[in-house]
Amino acid sequence: MKRTAVLNIVGLTKSLIGPQMPNIGRFVERSSLKHIRPTFPAVTCTAQSTYLTGVNPSQHGIVGNGWYDREYAEHRFWKQSNHLVQSPKLWDVLKQKDSSFTCAKLFWWYNMYADVDYSITPRPMYPADGRKVFDIYTQPMALRETIKQDLGDFPFPNFWGPIAGIQSSKWIAQSAQWIEQKYQPTLNLVYLPHLDYNLQRYGPCDTRVHSDLHAIDTLVGQLIEFFEARDIQVILLSEYGITEVDQAIHLNRLFREQGWITIKDELGLEQLDCGASAAFAIADHQIAHIYLNDPTIKETVRETLLATEGVSEVLDAESMPDYSIDHARAGDLIAIADERSWFTYYYWQDDAYAPDFARCVDIHRKLGYDPVELFIDPNLKFPKLKVVQKLLRKKLGFRTLMDLIPLDASLVRGSHGRIPSDKKDWPVLIIDSSHKADTSIDSTDVFQHLLEQIRCN
Repeated sequence: MKRTAVLNIVGLTKSLIGPQMPNIGRFVERSSLKHIRPTFPAVTCTAQSTYLTGVNPSQHGIVGNGWYDREYAEHRFWKQSNHLVQSPKLWDVLKQKDSSFTCAKLFWWYNMYADVDYSITPRPMYPADGRKVFDIYTQPMALRETIKQDLGDFPFPNFWGPIAGIQSSKWIAQSAQWIEQKYQPTLNLVYLPHLDYNLQRYGPCDTRVHSDLHAIDTLVGQLIEFFEARDIQVILLSEYGITEVDQAIHLNRLFREQGWITIKDELGLEQLDCGASAAFAIADHQIAHIYLNDPTIKETVRETLLATEGVSEVLDAESMPDYSIDHARAGDLIAIADERSWFTYYYWQDDAYAPDFARCVDIHRKLGYDPVELFIDPNLKFPKLKVVQKLLRKKLGFRTLMDLIPLDASLVRGSHGRIPSDKKDWPVLIIDSSHKADTSIDSTDVFQHLLEQIRCN
């Protein structure tokens, strides 16, 4: 097998590869760029699971970054157990072919308990006193302390939230080099999230993202040079393209107006009670899973969605197979936003009654993905000082509510999840190939391309 490093450059599309990306540009010139028709939905957990299994969500079961668990009557977002992916993975197939094959999985999702040899993933600790302590989870377990001694703590606040930036991708890149130097895995899966941040904050057409393109290109260039110097082939990959948006759709507020949402008062703030609601939405970028506890209103809900500005399509049991998302975890209906819109999880009608976690980076409690977590509330005085003060209090062990996030969804200018109509907004696979012409492949084909590149060289 040919030793291989797969660099997952989140948000990379051909349209972004220009003057600000000379290293990636040169790599493309000597490689083959393939446009990937995105998996549906085009979101992190679904895309990665499709690439690593070669099958669609209808088979591997990852219908989004999260979903509603009907038995627990709870939503579950950004869970980390690899057991959730219900199909064999790339490393399973390769290990069957060659028992000496080894794999490192660095910050790709569903990392915990994956049958790989080396893994690192973000995983805070939650002591009983209510604190949240930033940390990582590794296998082997002892790897955690060893790598932190050599590289320092993983810069968790730079991985997601209002100060997310290049530092987290730099640490992950260093960890990939560290793993290679110590263990020489056959396959090194490396997740580089930097473009995800400002492409969502500002949109891909904003000139402020130029520095981000240059920053990730520099990092990728360093990794290409490092791996190729060790005779390791490099493959560049992305999960989705981020497109411009200018409209946020609040489906749960709409459902509340129809009387379908049940609200529970908790200490004067509002909590949406999923199990007691007739219908509710689990928002995930440009798609939303709609779950019904009252099946008699299904057609009324569908008609309401179709009449909502910004909703382009509504899938039901008959049409979900067309998108290969017919799985028990999927909603009873799935709403798809138009190209300029995206869905929030918001359900409160007055910000004074929003739950306390709404103004925090809290990816597990929210009923869906919240890109507004990338912003600091513009109404705060001296916001950077407040961030530093709160992080310092956390580091000193004090319980602190990190209520820095605004409740203004109009701030978000980039999103993804639907399948863009223009191929230039599709993700890419850039591999060594004698056939240099640009081609298009399906997201399920990525698995076979990776398999062939690793096995056939």
